[in-house]
Amino acid sequence: MTSRSSRSPRSFGRPAQNRRDRLKKSIGQAEPVMRWSSLAAVGGIVAGSVAAGTVSGLAGLFARTVVTPVKTPAEDLEILAVVQGESGLEVILPVTEETTVPGTYSLGFDGGAGLARIGAVASFDPRDGTVQRQVEEVYSGELREAIRGRWTGFVYPSPQTLGYATEDVRIPVENGTAPAWLIRPDEETDQGAGAGASAPAGRGVWAVMVHGRGSKRTEGIRAIATARALGMTSLLISYRNDGEAPAAGDGRYGLGSTEWEDVEAAVAYALENGAREVVLFGWSMGGAVCLQMADRSELSSMVAALVLDGPVINWVDVLAHQARRNRLPDAVGRLGQWLMSNKAGRWATGLAAPVDLKAMDWLTRADQLRVPTLILHSEDDDFVPVGPSMDLAAKVPQLVSFVRFHLARHTREWNVDPQKWDRAVRVWLHAVLTSPRPGLAQLTA
Repeated sequence: MTSRSSRSPRSFGRPAQNRRDRLKKSIGQAEPVMRWSSLAAVGGIVAGSVAAGTVSGLAGLFARTVVTPVKTPAEDLEILAVVQGESGLEVILPVTEETTVPGTYSLGFDGGAGLARIGAVASFDPRDGTVQRQVEEVYSGELREAIRGRWTGFVYPSPQTLGYATEDVRIPVENGTAPAWLIRPDEETDQGAGAGASAPAGRGVWAVMVHGRGSKRTEGIRAIATARALGMTSLLISYRNDGEAPAAGDGRYGLGSTEWEDVEAAVAYALENGAREVVLFGWSMGGAVCLQMADRSELSSMVAALVLDGPVINWVDVLAHQARRNRLPDAVGRLGQWLMSNKAGRWATGLAAPVDLKAMDWLTRADQLRVPTLILHSEDDDFVPVGPSMDLAAKVPQLVSFVRFHLARHTREWNVDPQKWDRAVRVWLHAVLTSPRPGLAQLTA
Protein backbone atom coordinates (compact mmCIF):
# COMPACT_ATOMS: atom_id res chain seq x y z
CA MET A 1 0.00 0.00 0.00
CA THR A 2 1.35 3.43 -0.82
CA SER A 3 2.10 5.94 1.89
CA ARG A 4 -0.85 8.02 0.69
CA SER A 5 -3.35 5.17 1.05
CA SER A 6 -2.10 4.31 4.53
CA ARG A 7 -2.86 7.79 5.85
CA SER A 8 -6.18 9.02 7.13
CA PRO A 9 -8.22 10.79 4.41
CA ARG A 10 -8.41 13.80 6.75
CA SER A 11 -4.69 14.48 6.15
CA PHE A 12 -5.00 14.92 2.39
CA GLY A 13 -5.95 18.59 2.47
CA ARG A 14 -8.32 20.51 0.22
CA PRO A 15 -7.33 18.90 -3.13
CA ALA A 16 -8.17 15.52 -1.69
CA GLN A 17 -11.52 16.87 -0.46
CA ASN A 18 -12.34 17.99 -3.99
CA ARG A 19 -11.33 14.60 -5.30
CA ARG A 20 -13.60 12.91 -2.76
CA ASP A 21 -16.49 15.14 -3.78
CA ARG A 22 -15.99 14.13 -7.42
CA LEU A 23 -15.78 10.48 -6.37
CA LYS A 24 -19.04 10.67 -4.43
CA LYS A 25 -20.75 12.01 -7.52
CA SER A 26 -19.30 9.23 -9.69
CA ILE A 27 -20.32 6.61 -7.13
CA GLY A 28 -23.88 7.84 -7.21
CA GLN A 29 -23.92 7.55 -10.98
CA ALA A 30 -22.35 4.08 -11.01
CA GLU A 31 -24.33 2.37 -8.25
CA PRO A 32 -27.37 1.26 -10.28
CA VAL A 33 -25.25 -1.08 -12.42
CA MET A 34 -23.14 -2.59 -9.63
CA ARG A 35 -23.99 -6.04 -8.36
CA TRP A 36 -22.67 -8.31 -5.60
CA SER A 37 -22.34 -11.12 -8.11
CA SER A 38 -19.94 -9.05 -10.22
CA LEU A 39 -17.77 -6.08 -9.41
CA ALA A 40 -16.91 -5.60 -13.05
CA ALA A 41 -18.20 -2.05 -12.86
CA VAL A 42 -15.37 -1.29 -10.48
CA GLY A 43 -12.85 -3.15 -12.63
CA GLY A 44 -13.91 -1.17 -15.65
CA ILE A 45 -12.87 2.06 -13.98
CA VAL A 46 -9.46 0.76 -12.94
CA ALA A 47 -7.40 1.88 -15.91
CA GLY A 48 -8.45 5.52 -15.83
CA SER A 49 -8.47 5.77 -12.04
CA VAL A 50 -5.06 4.24 -11.47
CA ALA A 51 -3.56 6.26 -14.30
CA ALA A 52 -4.81 9.36 -12.52
CA GLY A 53 -3.33 8.15 -9.26
CA THR A 54 -6.67 7.96 -7.43
CA VAL A 55 -6.05 4.72 -5.54
CA SER A 56 -7.95 6.09 -2.57
CA GLY A 57 -10.91 7.01 -4.77
CA LEU A 58 -11.06 3.61 -6.39
CA ALA A 59 -10.79 1.95 -2.98
CA GLY A 60 -13.73 4.04 -1.82
CA LEU A 61 -15.76 2.93 -4.78
CA PHE A 62 -14.89 -0.71 -4.08
CA ALA A 63 -15.79 -0.41 -0.40
CA ARG A 64 -19.08 1.34 -1.07
CA THR A 65 -20.06 -1.26 -3.67
CA VAL A 66 -19.61 -4.05 -1.14
CA VAL A 67 -21.82 -2.50 1.56
CA THR A 68 -24.50 -0.91 -0.62
CA PRO A 69 -27.63 -2.96 -1.39
CA VAL A 70 -28.75 -3.03 -5.02
CA LYS A 71 -32.44 -2.18 -5.20
CA THR A 72 -33.02 -3.66 -8.66
CA PRO A 73 -30.80 -6.61 -9.61
CA ALA A 74 -29.54 -6.44 -13.16
CA GLU A 75 -31.08 -8.70 -15.79
CA ASP A 76 -27.81 -9.21 -17.61
CA LEU A 77 -28.40 -12.52 -19.39
CA GLU A 78 -29.61 -12.33 -22.97
CA ILE A 79 -32.55 -14.61 -23.81
CA LEU A 80 -31.85 -15.55 -27.42
CA ALA A 81 -34.97 -17.57 -28.17
CA VAL A 82 -37.73 -19.72 -26.70
CA VAL A 83 -38.60 -22.75 -28.82
CA GLN A 84 -40.69 -25.89 -28.72
CA GLY A 85 -38.46 -28.89 -28.03
CA GLU A 86 -39.15 -32.61 -28.13
CA SER A 87 -40.33 -32.70 -24.54
CA GLY A 88 -41.71 -29.19 -24.19
CA LEU A 89 -40.64 -25.58 -24.07
CA GLU A 90 -36.91 -24.83 -24.22
CA VAL A 91 -34.89 -21.64 -23.90
CA ILE A 92 -31.73 -20.75 -25.83
CA LEU A 93 -29.16 -18.78 -23.86
CA PRO A 94 -25.56 -17.62 -24.30
CA VAL A 95 -22.90 -19.89 -22.87
CA THR A 96 -21.70 -18.53 -19.53
CA GLU A 97 -19.99 -19.91 -16.45
CA GLU A 98 -23.44 -20.61 -15.01
CA THR A 99 -25.80 -21.50 -17.87
CA THR A 100 -23.91 -24.68 -18.81
CA VAL A 101 -23.74 -26.16 -15.30
CA PRO A 102 -26.12 -29.10 -14.76
CA GLY A 103 -29.01 -28.72 -12.35
CA THR A 104 -32.23 -26.80 -11.86
CA TYR A 105 -32.36 -23.00 -11.66
CA SER A 106 -34.70 -20.10 -12.25
CA LEU A 107 -34.72 -17.35 -14.84
CA GLY A 108 -36.21 -14.06 -13.77
CA PHE A 109 -37.24 -11.52 -16.41
CA ASP A 110 -39.39 -8.46 -17.06
CA GLY A 111 -37.94 -6.61 -14.07
CA GLY A 112 -38.62 -9.53 -11.77
CA ALA A 113 -42.29 -9.80 -12.72
CA GLY A 114 -41.62 -12.96 -14.72
CA LEU A 115 -40.11 -16.20 -13.44
CA ALA A 116 -39.44 -19.57 -15.05
CA ARG A 117 -37.90 -22.77 -13.68
CA ILE A 118 -35.11 -23.99 -15.94
CA GLY A 119 -33.97 -27.60 -16.01
CA ALA A 120 -31.57 -29.87 -17.85
CA VAL A 121 -29.36 -28.96 -20.79
CA ALA A 122 -31.05 -30.15 -23.98
CA SER A 123 -28.20 -29.21 -26.31
CA PHE A 124 -24.93 -27.34 -26.15
CA ASP A 125 -23.12 -25.92 -29.16
CA PRO A 126 -19.77 -24.38 -28.14
CA ARG A 127 -19.16 -23.31 -31.74
CA ASP A 128 -21.86 -20.65 -31.71
CA GLY A 129 -21.69 -20.10 -27.95
CA THR A 130 -25.24 -21.14 -27.12
CA VAL A 131 -26.88 -23.60 -24.76
CA GLN A 132 -30.45 -24.88 -24.95
CA ARG A 133 -32.19 -25.88 -21.70
CA GLN A 134 -35.57 -27.30 -20.78
CA VAL A 135 -38.18 -24.96 -19.36
CA GLU A 136 -39.81 -26.96 -16.57
CA GLU A 137 -42.41 -24.36 -15.67
CA VAL A 138 -43.24 -20.70 -16.23
CA TYR A 139 -44.62 -19.33 -12.97
CA SER A 140 -45.35 -15.81 -14.20
CA GLY A 141 -44.83 -13.55 -17.19
CA GLU A 142 -44.47 -14.18 -20.92
CA LEU A 143 -41.14 -15.93 -21.38
CA ARG A 144 -41.51 -15.98 -25.17
CA GLU A 145 -41.48 -12.19 -25.19
CA ALA A 146 -38.54 -11.79 -22.80
CA ILE A 147 -35.28 -10.35 -24.14
CA ARG A 148 -33.11 -10.36 -21.04
CA GLY A 149 -33.20 -12.15 -17.72
CA ARG A 150 -31.42 -12.99 -14.49
CA TRP A 151 -30.05 -16.48 -13.74
CA THR A 152 -30.62 -17.38 -10.09
CA GLY A 153 -30.23 -20.26 -7.67
CA PHE A 154 -33.60 -20.05 -5.98
CA VAL A 155 -36.01 -22.30 -7.87
CA TYR A 156 -39.47 -21.67 -6.43
CA PRO A 157 -41.25 -18.32 -6.00
CA SER A 158 -42.94 -19.30 -2.72
CA PRO A 159 -43.39 -22.30 -0.42
CA GLN A 160 -46.98 -22.60 -1.63
CA THR A 161 -45.58 -23.51 -5.06
CA LEU A 162 -44.51 -26.85 -3.55
CA GLY A 163 -47.84 -27.33 -1.81
CA TYR A 164 -46.71 -26.33 1.68
CA ALA A 165 -49.27 -24.77 3.96
CA THR A 166 -47.63 -21.43 4.68
CA GLU A 167 -48.34 -18.82 7.31
CA ASP A 168 -47.30 -15.23 6.69
CA VAL A 169 -45.95 -13.88 9.96
CA ARG A 170 -44.22 -10.69 11.00
CA ILE A 171 -41.23 -10.55 13.33
CA PRO A 172 -40.61 -7.44 15.43
CA VAL A 173 -37.24 -5.90 14.51
CA GLU A 174 -35.63 -2.50 14.77
CA ASN A 175 -37.69 0.11 12.87
CA GLY A 176 -40.75 -2.13 12.41
CA THR A 177 -41.55 -5.73 11.54
CA ALA A 178 -39.95 -8.13 9.07
CA PRO A 179 -42.09 -10.53 7.01
CA ALA A 180 -41.37 -14.25 7.24
CA TRP A 181 -42.84 -17.54 6.06
CA LEU A 182 -43.72 -20.15 8.67
CA ILE A 183 -44.09 -23.77 7.56
CA ARG A 184 -45.15 -26.33 10.13
CA PRO A 185 -43.70 -29.85 10.17
CA ASP A 186 -45.28 -32.65 8.21
CA GLU A 187 -47.92 -34.30 10.41
CA GLU A 188 -47.44 -37.60 8.58
CA THR A 189 -43.74 -37.60 9.47
CA ASP A 190 -44.63 -37.12 13.12
CA GLN A 191 -47.38 -39.72 13.10
CA GLY A 192 -45.35 -42.16 11.02
CA ALA A 193 -43.16 -42.95 13.98
CA GLY A 194 -45.99 -45.03 15.37
CA ALA A 195 -46.71 -46.06 18.93
CA GLY A 196 -43.62 -46.77 20.92
CA ALA A 197 -41.30 -45.43 18.23
CA SER A 198 -39.01 -42.49 18.84
CA ALA A 199 -40.18 -39.05 17.77
CA PRO A 200 -38.57 -37.33 14.79
CA ALA A 201 -35.17 -35.88 15.71
CA GLY A 202 -36.31 -32.35 14.96
CA ARG A 203 -39.57 -32.30 16.89
CA GLY A 204 -39.77 -28.99 18.71
CA VAL A 205 -36.81 -27.60 16.73
CA TRP A 206 -37.22 -24.66 14.35
CA ALA A 207 -35.08 -24.18 11.26
CA VAL A 208 -34.45 -20.44 10.91
CA MET A 209 -33.31 -19.84 7.34
CA VAL A 210 -31.13 -16.82 6.54
CA HIS A 211 -30.60 -15.84 2.91
CA GLY A 212 -27.49 -14.28 1.43
CA ARG A 213 -26.51 -10.81 0.32
CA GLY A 214 -28.68 -9.49 -2.51
CA SER A 215 -31.09 -12.41 -2.18
CA LYS A 216 -34.43 -12.91 -0.43
CA ARG A 217 -36.16 -15.52 1.72
CA THR A 218 -37.00 -17.54 -1.40
CA GLU A 219 -33.41 -18.84 -1.14
CA GLY A 220 -34.37 -21.05 1.79
CA ILE A 221 -37.29 -22.80 0.09
CA ARG A 222 -34.87 -25.44 -1.18
CA ALA A 223 -34.24 -26.59 2.40
CA ILE A 224 -37.84 -26.89 3.62
CA ALA A 225 -38.24 -30.54 2.57
CA THR A 226 -35.09 -31.49 4.45
CA ALA A 227 -36.24 -29.72 7.61
CA ARG A 228 -39.71 -31.27 7.44
CA ALA A 229 -38.26 -34.74 6.98
CA LEU A 230 -36.67 -34.29 10.41
CA GLY A 231 -39.91 -33.00 11.93
CA MET A 232 -38.71 -29.39 12.10
CA THR A 233 -40.70 -26.19 11.71
CA SER A 234 -39.26 -23.84 9.08
CA LEU A 235 -39.06 -20.07 9.46
CA LEU A 236 -37.81 -18.27 6.34
CA ILE A 237 -36.94 -14.74 7.39
CA SER A 238 -36.17 -11.36 5.88
CA TYR A 239 -33.68 -8.95 7.40
CA ARG A 240 -32.55 -5.33 7.11
CA ASN A 241 -31.76 -3.96 3.65
CA ASP A 242 -33.09 -6.98 1.72
CA GLY A 243 -36.01 -5.04 0.26
CA GLU A 244 -38.63 -6.73 2.46
CA ALA A 245 -37.61 -5.99 6.05
CA PRO A 246 -37.17 -2.43 7.32
CA ALA A 247 -33.92 -0.88 6.11
CA ALA A 248 -31.10 -0.04 8.47
CA GLY A 249 -30.73 3.62 9.36
CA ASP A 250 -27.68 4.01 7.15
CA GLY A 251 -29.09 1.81 4.39
CA ARG A 252 -25.87 -0.24 4.35
CA TYR A 253 -24.95 -3.88 4.86
CA GLY A 254 -23.01 -4.71 7.99
CA LEU A 255 -21.81 -7.96 6.36
CA GLY A 256 -23.20 -9.83 9.37
CA SER A 257 -22.10 -7.41 12.09
CA THR A 258 -25.54 -5.78 12.27
CA GLU A 259 -27.87 -8.23 10.52
CA TRP A 260 -27.45 -10.83 13.27
CA GLU A 261 -29.78 -8.78 15.46
CA ASP A 262 -32.66 -9.49 13.07
CA VAL A 263 -31.84 -13.21 13.22
CA GLU A 264 -31.84 -12.93 17.01
CA ALA A 265 -35.33 -11.44 16.77
CA ALA A 266 -36.40 -14.40 14.63
CA VAL A 267 -34.99 -16.85 17.18
CA ALA A 268 -36.84 -15.02 19.94
CA TYR A 269 -40.03 -15.29 17.90
CA ALA A 270 -39.47 -19.03 17.48
CA LEU A 271 -38.90 -19.55 21.20
CA GLU A 272 -41.98 -17.51 22.08
CA ASN A 273 -44.05 -19.67 19.74
CA GLY A 274 -43.10 -23.13 20.92
CA ALA A 275 -39.55 -23.86 19.77
CA ARG A 276 -37.32 -25.55 22.34
CA GLU A 277 -34.21 -24.73 20.27
CA VAL A 278 -33.27 -23.69 16.74
CA VAL A 279 -31.00 -24.63 13.88
CA LEU A 280 -29.71 -21.73 11.79
CA PHE A 281 -29.43 -22.28 8.03
CA GLY A 282 -27.35 -19.65 6.23
CA TRP A 283 -26.37 -19.08 2.61
CA SER A 284 -23.31 -16.97 1.62
CA MET A 285 -23.37 -13.77 3.70
CA GLY A 286 -26.24 -15.39 5.57
CA GLY A 287 -23.63 -17.82 6.88
CA ALA A 288 -21.62 -14.91 8.27
CA VAL A 289 -24.81 -13.53 9.83
CA CYS A 290 -25.58 -16.88 11.50
CA LEU A 291 -22.04 -17.17 12.88
CA GLN A 292 -22.33 -13.70 14.39
CA MET A 293 -25.70 -14.46 15.95
CA ALA A 294 -24.37 -17.69 17.49
CA ASP A 295 -21.37 -15.76 18.81
CA ARG A 296 -22.89 -12.50 20.04
CA SER A 297 -26.53 -13.10 20.96
CA GLU A 298 -27.87 -13.69 24.45
CA LEU A 299 -29.91 -16.46 22.84
CA SER A 300 -26.88 -18.27 21.45
CA SER A 301 -27.37 -21.16 23.88
CA MET A 302 -30.63 -21.94 22.08
CA VAL A 303 -28.82 -22.56 18.77
CA ALA A 304 -28.38 -26.31 18.43
CA ALA A 305 -26.51 -26.28 15.12
CA LEU A 306 -25.51 -24.27 12.06
CA VAL A 307 -25.99 -25.45 8.47
CA LEU A 308 -24.01 -23.17 6.17
CA ASP A 309 -24.06 -23.23 2.37
CA GLY A 310 -21.19 -21.46 0.56
CA PRO A 311 -20.62 -19.32 3.66
CA VAL A 312 -18.37 -16.34 4.18
CA ILE A 313 -15.99 -17.66 6.83
CA ASN A 314 -13.48 -14.82 6.47
CA TRP A 315 -14.46 -11.52 4.86
CA VAL A 316 -10.84 -10.45 4.42
CA ASP A 317 -10.25 -13.48 2.20
CA VAL A 318 -13.46 -12.92 0.19
CA LEU A 319 -12.79 -9.23 -0.38
CA ALA A 320 -9.20 -9.87 -1.41
CA HIS A 321 -10.44 -12.54 -3.82
CA GLN A 322 -13.01 -10.15 -5.30
CA ALA A 323 -10.39 -7.47 -5.79
CA ARG A 324 -8.12 -9.91 -7.64
CA ARG A 325 -11.03 -11.31 -9.64
CA ASN A 326 -11.83 -7.85 -10.92
CA ARG A 327 -8.18 -6.99 -11.60
CA LEU A 328 -7.96 -4.33 -8.92
CA PRO A 329 -4.49 -3.48 -7.61
CA ASP A 330 -3.70 -5.02 -4.21
CA ALA A 331 -3.42 -1.53 -2.71
CA VAL A 332 -7.00 -0.78 -3.75
CA GLY A 333 -8.35 -3.96 -2.16
CA ARG A 334 -6.47 -3.42 1.09
CA LEU A 335 -7.47 0.23 1.36
CA GLY A 336 -11.06 -0.70 0.58
CA GLN A 337 -11.04 -3.06 3.57
CA TRP A 338 -9.51 -0.33 5.72
CA LEU A 339 -12.25 2.10 4.72
CA MET A 340 -14.95 -0.39 5.73
CA SER A 341 -13.22 -1.07 9.05
CA ASN A 342 -12.54 2.50 10.20
CA LYS A 343 -14.63 5.55 11.05
CA ALA A 344 -12.52 7.63 8.69
CA GLY A 345 -13.93 5.61 5.79
CA ARG A 346 -17.47 6.78 6.31
CA TRP A 347 -17.12 9.41 3.58
CA ALA A 348 -16.78 6.57 1.07
CA THR A 349 -18.94 3.77 2.51
CA GLY A 350 -21.84 5.64 4.11
CA LEU A 351 -21.68 3.21 7.05
CA ALA A 352 -22.98 4.55 10.35
CA ALA A 353 -20.34 2.46 12.12
CA PRO A 354 -17.29 0.61 10.80
CA VAL A 355 -17.46 -3.11 10.13
CA ASP A 356 -15.14 -5.19 12.30
CA LEU A 357 -13.81 -7.58 9.66
CA LYS A 358 -11.44 -9.24 12.14
CA ALA A 359 -14.36 -10.25 14.35
CA MET A 360 -15.77 -12.15 11.37
CA ASP A 361 -12.57 -14.05 10.60
CA TRP A 362 -13.45 -17.52 11.88
CA LEU A 363 -10.16 -19.03 10.83
CA THR A 364 -8.42 -16.85 13.39
CA ARG A 365 -11.25 -17.35 15.88
CA ALA A 366 -11.72 -21.09 15.28
CA ASP A 367 -11.13 -21.93 18.95
CA GLN A 368 -14.06 -19.67 19.86
CA LEU A 369 -16.66 -21.65 17.92
CA ARG A 370 -19.18 -23.30 20.23
CA VAL A 371 -21.92 -24.63 17.95
CA PRO A 372 -21.80 -27.81 15.82
CA THR A 373 -21.52 -26.64 12.23
CA LEU A 374 -22.05 -28.29 8.86
CA ILE A 375 -20.56 -26.54 5.82
CA LEU A 376 -21.61 -27.43 2.27
CA HIS A 377 -19.38 -25.76 -0.29
CA SER A 378 -18.44 -26.30 -3.92
CA GLU A 379 -14.84 -26.33 -5.10
CA ASP A 380 -16.08 -24.47 -8.20
CA ASP A 381 -17.46 -21.53 -6.22
CA ASP A 382 -15.52 -18.65 -7.76
CA PHE A 383 -17.25 -16.00 -5.71
CA VAL A 384 -16.72 -17.14 -2.13
CA PRO A 385 -13.71 -19.47 -2.38
CA VAL A 386 -13.98 -22.86 -0.72
CA GLY A 387 -10.56 -22.65 0.97
CA PRO A 388 -11.59 -21.02 4.27
CA SER A 389 -14.47 -23.48 4.68
CA MET A 390 -12.10 -26.42 4.28
CA ASP A 391 -9.50 -24.83 6.55
CA LEU A 392 -12.04 -24.21 9.31
CA ALA A 393 -13.18 -27.83 9.22
CA ALA A 394 -9.55 -28.95 9.39
CA LYS A 395 -8.87 -26.70 12.39
CA VAL A 396 -11.83 -27.86 14.49
CA PRO A 397 -12.91 -31.25 13.08
CA GLN A 398 -14.65 -32.13 16.33
CA LEU A 399 -17.11 -29.27 15.76
CA VAL A 400 -17.16 -28.50 12.02
CA SER A 401 -18.09 -31.01 9.30
CA PHE A 402 -17.42 -30.25 5.66
CA VAL A 403 -19.14 -31.64 2.56
CA ARG A 404 -17.47 -30.91 -0.78
CA PHE A 405 -19.49 -30.35 -3.95
CA HIS A 406 -18.32 -30.15 -7.55
CA LEU A 407 -19.41 -28.02 -10.53
CA ALA A 408 -21.81 -25.87 -8.52
CA ARG A 409 -21.35 -22.12 -8.64
CA HIS A 410 -21.91 -19.91 -5.61
CA THR A 411 -24.64 -21.30 -3.27
CA ARG A 412 -25.85 -23.63 -6.04
CA GLU A 413 -24.84 -26.88 -4.33
CA TRP A 414 -28.46 -27.96 -3.95
CA ASN A 415 -29.24 -27.02 -7.54
CA VAL A 416 -26.56 -29.32 -8.92
CA ASP A 417 -27.13 -32.28 -6.57
CA PRO A 418 -30.25 -31.94 -4.39
CA GLN A 419 -30.11 -35.59 -3.29
CA LYS A 420 -26.57 -35.23 -1.96
CA TRP A 421 -27.44 -31.93 -0.24
CA ASP A 422 -30.55 -33.38 1.40
CA ARG A 423 -28.83 -36.59 2.48
CA ALA A 424 -25.81 -34.80 3.94
CA VAL A 425 -27.90 -32.34 5.95
CA ARG A 426 -30.41 -34.93 7.14
CA VAL A 427 -27.83 -37.45 8.32
CA TRP A 428 -25.67 -34.85 10.04
CA LEU A 429 -28.56 -33.00 11.71
CA HIS A 430 -30.15 -36.23 12.90
CA ALA A 431 -26.87 -37.16 14.59
CA VAL A 432 -26.49 -33.72 16.19
CA LEU A 433 -30.08 -33.44 17.38
CA THR A 434 -30.11 -36.92 18.91
CA SER A 435 -26.74 -36.62 20.64
CA PRO A 436 -26.71 -35.86 24.38
CA ARG A 437 -26.04 -32.20 25.02
CA PRO A 438 -25.31 -30.55 28.38
CA GLY A 439 -28.28 -28.71 29.78
CA LEU A 440 -30.80 -30.00 27.25
CA ALA A 441 -32.38 -32.52 29.63
CA GLN A 442 -33.04 -29.80 32.20
CA LEU A 443 -34.28 -27.45 29.50
CA THR A 444 -36.87 -29.88 28.10
CA ALA A 445 -37.89 -31.51 31.38
